[in-house]
Parts: sequence; structure tokens; C-alpha cells
Amino acid sequence: MARGELRIYLGAAPGVGKTYTMLEEAHRRAQRGTDVVIGLVETHGRRHTEAMIGDLEVVARTEMRYRGAGFTEMDLDAILTRKPELVVVDELAHTNVPGARNAKRWADVQELLDAGIDVLTTVNVQHLESLNDVVAQITGVEQRETVPDAIVRAAEQVELVDMTPEALRRRMAHGNIYRPEKIDAALGNYFRTGNLTALRELALLWLADKVEDQLDKYRADNKIDKTWETRERVVVALTGGPEGETLVRRAARIAARNKGADLMAVHVARNDGLNGADPARLAKQRVLAESLGGSYHLVVGSDIPQALLDFARAVNATQIVLGASSRNRLAQLLTPGVGVTTTALSGTIDVHLVPHERAGAGRRGRKLPAALSRRRRIAGFVAVAAGLPVLAALLSIGPGLSLTNDILLFLVAVIGVALIGGLWPALLAAVAGSLMLNYLFTPPVRRFTIAEGTNLLALAIFVVVALAVSWVVDTAARRTRQAAQAGADAQTLATVAGSVLRGERPLMALLQRLRETFALDSVTMLERGVLVAGVGTPACTRTADADAEIKVDDGLTMLLKGRTLAASDRRIVEAFAAQAAIALRQERLTAQAATAKPLAEADKMRTALLAAVSHDLRTPLASAKAAVASLRSDEVHFDDEDRAELLETADESLDRLTRLVMNLLDMSRLQAGALGVHPIAVGADEVVPRALDDLGPAGRTVIVHVPEGLPYLFADPGLLERILVNVVTNAQRYSPADRPPIITASALGRTVELRVIDHGPGLPEDRWDDVFLPFQRLGDRDNHTGAGLGLALSRGLIEAMNGTLRPEETPGGGLTMVLTLPLPPALTP
Repeated sequence: MARGELRIYLGAAPGVGKTYTMLEEAHRRAQRGTDVVIGLVETHGRRHTEAMIGDLEVVARTEMRYRGAGFTEMDLDAILTRKPELVVVDELAHTNVPGARNAKRWADVQELLDAGIDVLTTVNVQHLESLNDVVAQITGVEQRETVPDAIVRAAEQVELVDMTPEALRRRMAHGNIYRPEKIDAALGNYFRTGNLTALRELALLWLADKVEDQLDKYRADNKIDKTWETRERVVVALTGGPEGETLVRRAARIAARNKGADLMAVHVARNDGLNGADPARLAKQRVLAESLGGSYHLVVGSDIPQALLDFARAVNATQIVLGASSRNRLAQLLTPGVGVTTTALSGTIDVHLVPHERAGAGRRGRKLPAALSRRRRIAGFVAVAAGLPVLAALLSIGPGLSLTNDILLFLVAVIGVALIGGLWPALLAAVAGSLMLNYLFTPPVRRFTIAEGTNLLALAIFVVVALAVSWVVDTAARRTRQAAQAGADAQTLATVAGSVLRGERPLMALLQRLRETFALDSVTMLERGVLVAGVGTPACTRTADADAEIKVDDGLTMLLKGRTLAASDRRIVEAFAAQAAIALRQERLTAQAATAKPLAEADKMRTALLAAVSHDLRTPLASAKAAVASLRSDEVHFDDEDRAELLETADESLDRLTRLVMNLLDMSRLQAGALGVHPIAVGADEVVPRALDDLGPAGRTVIVHVPEGLPYLFADPGLLERILVNVVTNAQRYSPADRPPIITASALGRTVELRVIDHGPGLPEDRWDDVFLPFQRLGDRDNHTGAGLGLALSRGLIEAMNGTLRPEETPGGGLTMVLTLPLPPALTP
């Protein structure tokens, strides 16, 4: 059975028309003869959306009970039994009621697709898992319902339902999205023009990435190697030479001229592992590329131009930036070089050859290490001085051999010298051997003349073969030593990387590893002469006192004390220094982020506070003002009963306003650490009644069970009263009318527990901590009854009195808030 196809309508914000557009598509499919049903559509009271359902078949929702409350969800089993060709399922990121088959609606959709049913669905960009934190930073609202990006990316079609921020705000103002009482708060908060613009950009960019993935898949499936210039991508090739920074900056300028262009720096390493690039320079150039918004890549290949072009075509690059050749004119005449070869093979990719100071000046490669040790070279010269005369003497007094045999024996001697001492002793052996063969064994003997042409040819061949063998043996030895050095360097750098990754402070871990690896007494880093980090003793703070100085950048220097560095070690230390600079920068960024976090939290709190003030202060003020204005009006005559009702309305509104202002002030004092707490021994039977009196008529419905003989608790009576008022108010909001909240008290060890019990819908355990967040409410559905400060403030107040406030499940359904406070010090056992 073929799997169904998924089509998703993506929006930047609520109200852009995702559900409406989805229903339009459902009607089009139905008119074409497709069997279409509506599994679930959330109209949110929008009349245009409700009218769009029309005559489409709607599968009835299933009713579910959770913690004593009723809910409805999509009837997945009914849809699978009905088995239509296409089903409409709104709000892909929705969380199902606990007890449903799947925790998330997107899992329901997966079952429908597996059953071969096509699905139309909707999702907003703020619900995408990868963008959840970004949206929270922009809007100040954390979305708790998310859908994995992989689910959305796997859809056969994702269609963006787009609308300009100005048009969306007009739609909001006309009452086409939210109810009238929520419009002002929404326009002043989530639906600000800046928020909507940023969300729209996120949606466009996310969809562009998905389109790019689809394009890459299409090109791969159809084996299309040519570049399609759908987006500018600039690749800059780095060799690890001093010109690298110039090339990176030039490539960045090229990329900056094209909005949305990508910058990619790439280094091609030889596949024999003998990389001649300077790791320190490469590290600096990588940091530069990343700081300019680019990315760094390492590829391996024996043919550098081909490897570079393969990478460029794989990433669909449109331009390649190369440095002009550093080789001299003679070398360029002999071989074309990387730049010329890349240009010739690039096809439709533009290639920029950038001149620099070293262009055409000839390569100044680092001096290659000797193939063999000095001791081995001396042994080779000794072998020449002693071995060749002995061989010549043995051949002179021994049985007469032909010249050919003599040449072969001398050739064996040259090879032996090459194996012992390398190139230069072997060259000396070849020259000396040819002279001995000519003088002692080539007719006329004891003269440096050759009578026969064949003997001249044999001696010439001997010299050529001896030189060739000497060169091969020396090159092999040199390569072996280079490979061993490269392996040791790689092992050192790998060890460094591991220690840095495992350390809590990467910079100190790196400096310590450097000191241990090279047996140094101390390693210090100076920034413009000021010590910024160091390990070991004595700390070196002056260049004159250091055994080695490594310049990291214009302002940063690393000083080493303990021993002088060999030339081969200096390259690795420079790589250490480059990584240390990166680690220092990362530590500073981490410190800045840590400093900025409290500021961001404070800003988030101020934003939420303004949101609360914009609506929750205005409501009681408007009610009180309307009541007073009515009483003062001369146009209407009120009897005593009406006047009493208006006065009561004004009084209740002002009481509500007073509680809200006090909550806001106390929350501010808590955050500033300026709240005055004066705990005394007080009885629960004193505080609870006063708190219920503060609630007015609503407090008379609360059932209280405080046993006689309950020990005093140690608390500030005024603050405890405030806590009880907030907690009981919250319980009343969710309690059924026929089951009012209950307050009980009991002693437990060295504490007294007050329990505020409600029998409302309750709350899943994984969301218990959410109720203590400022300006949050259960489900964010009741945004007109308060600022959402009560429980957050209550927890802060009770913790200031060394107590706790925690939720528990009410047996039979509901939520119980447990207030735990200590006994007075004199009563503590």
C-alpha cells in the first residue's frame, strides 16, 4: 500500500489564513472527485473560516475525560475506519489530551499517512522545533507545542501562506482573528510590526532552505553536475600561505554584494598526509572566515585543482577565489599551476585570481628536514672513504672479472652507502667509484682514458644509475621522516583537542597541555603587554625574559619559558597559539553572554509587565470609572439599590486594582532583594480567616478544616495572608461551582502544612512548574482575569520565609497546592 502524501500550509503567525487556504484546497479536491473529509478544523470563532467548511463531510470528534474535565480530540480510529482519500487535520503541533493514543497530533498524521491517506494540515513557524528558541527571543513568548523539523521537511509539499505585517494587523484590528477584548493586548505585544516582520523572515528563510534541499535532491537524482546559479556561493581556496587573509576578505566582499550569498573557505590537503600548509595560519584564516559569516571546510585529494572543483560543484558554487601563483616565471612555463588549471576546468563557475604581495616571487617553502641524522651521514662518508678503496683492492688482487662485473659490484657499494648515509655520501661514492673504475679497471688501466666506446657507455650508465638510486633512497627516507613527523604532529593536536573539549576552561586546559607537551616551565599570554592567562612558574610577563615568543595577532602574544624551540616544534606551537586565541575569545563571549542573560531576563520581565499593565490595570480602572461616572451623572436617576450596586462595583474594582498593584510591587521587591520579611509565631486559625475575608463573598464558599491544637507556624502574617489569597483565588478559578476549594492544615515533623485543594481539571505533572512562571496561566486561555502573577509571587514570598509551595495531584481529579512553613525556633524539636 502506497504511503499517503502530506501537504503543509506554513504561516508566520496566527491569522494569516492557513486554515482558510487549506479548506479552499479541500473544496477544489472534492470538486475534482476526491473523497475528502474533515478530521479536525479549529475555527477559533472566525466566521469566515466556519463558513468555508461548507458541505464538506466532518468526522465527529471523540470525547475524552481528564482529571474530571471533558475534552474533544480528533477521532483517529473513525477516520481510519472511514478511510477517505484525503483528510483535513488542522494544527499539526497540537498536544493531545493525556490518554489519547498518541501524545502529539503530528503522530496521528503519521498514522494516517501510513494508512495511505493523504493529509492537508497547518503549522506556524513558531512551532518548528529548530526555531523555538529564536521565536522566544523575538516575541518573549516560549511556545510549548512544537513539531520536529524532520516531520515538516518530509512533507511532499510545503506552501507558505504569506501576509504583510500591516495587513495582518489590520485583520486583527477588524476583529477577524481574536475576540475584541484581546485585540489591544495582542497588537501591543505578539502582533507588533517588528515581531511579525521577523517571524515572516524566519518563515521565508526556513522555506527557502527546504526548497534548496529539494533542488539538491533533484540534481542528485538526475545526475546534474553543472552549477545552477539559484544563489550566489563564493568558495575561497586557502593554502595556508600569508596571502590567505587577503583572499578571505576579497571573497567576503564579493559575497556581500549579493544578498543572501554564502561564503565558504576550503583547504585541500594532500591525501598522502604530507601537508605543507602552516596550521597556525590556517587556524587564523578559519577564524577570519567564520567571523565574516562564512564556513570552513577541509577536503582531501591528490589532484588539488580537481578536488577544489569537485567541492565547488558539490555545493553548487558560482564563484571561486584563488590567489595568483607564487611560483616564478620559469616554474609557470614548465607547469600551468593550480590557478590556470582550475580556470581551464571550471566550466560555468567564475574564477577570480587575486594578486598579492607574494605573487610571482617564487615559493619560499620551509626548509625540509634532513632525511637522515648527522650520525648516519658521517657514517656514510666513512663508508665511502674506507669501503671503496677496500673494494678496489679486493678486485685488483682477486680473480680477474669483466668490467661489467666490476661496475655491478661498485653499484652495490653505492647503494649500500645510500642506505647508510643518504644522498650526499652516495653522490660522492658514485663519483669516486666512476673514477676508480676508469683508472683501475677500464683499459688502458692506470690512466684516465677509455679505449673502447662500450666501456664509456657502461661507466656513464653506472653514474646515472648510481645517482638515481641515491636520489630515490634519500627521497624515501625523507618522506618517511616527514610522515612520522606529520603523524606526531597530528597526535599532538588530537590530544590537545581532546583535553580542550573535556576541560571546563578550554584556554587553561590548552595552555597546560602545551606546557606538558614541550616540557616548558611556563606559558603565558599577553594582550598588549597585559597578562590575560598563564600556567606554570615563574610566569613570564616580559618578552626579554622569554625563551620563545609567538605572535598570535596584532595585540596577542604567547611567551614560553623553559627551553628554546626547534624549528619543527615552532609550527605546532603556533597552531597551539592560534587555538588559544580562539579559546580566549570564546571564554570572553561566554562571560558576556552570562552577563547579558540577567539583563535579557529583566527585559523579558519588563515586557511581560507592560503586557499585564496594558490590560489588567485598565479593566478595573474602566469598571470603577464607569461606576463613578454613572453615579455623578445628572442624566439618569438611580434608586438606592442601583446606587448600592454601582458603589459595590467600584469598590470591587478598586480592591482588585489594589491587589494587582501590590502583587506587582512585591514581585519587583522580590527580584530586587528588597522585600521586608518579619516572621513571627502565628496560628493558621488566625491567618486563614483573614485571607478569606479579603476575598469578600467568594471567600465564604471555601471549606476550612484547621484542627485545634495545631502548632504555631513561623511566618510573616501579612505575607502569608497574601499567599493564601492568591492560591485560593487560583483554586476558585478552576473549581466547579458545586465543589468549592478546601483548606486543610496539619503538622508534619518540624513544619506545618496548609493545603488548598481544588477539584478542577487539574494539570499534567510535567507542567506543574509552569504555573509558577510570571504572567503565565494554565493553557494561556484565561487572559482576561489577571496578570498571572499570583502563584509566581506566592512561591517567591513563601521561599523568602524559608517555606515551600508545591503542587500535588488531588485524588479524584484536581490540583492541590501545599504550603509548607517551619515551626518557630523555640518550638522546633
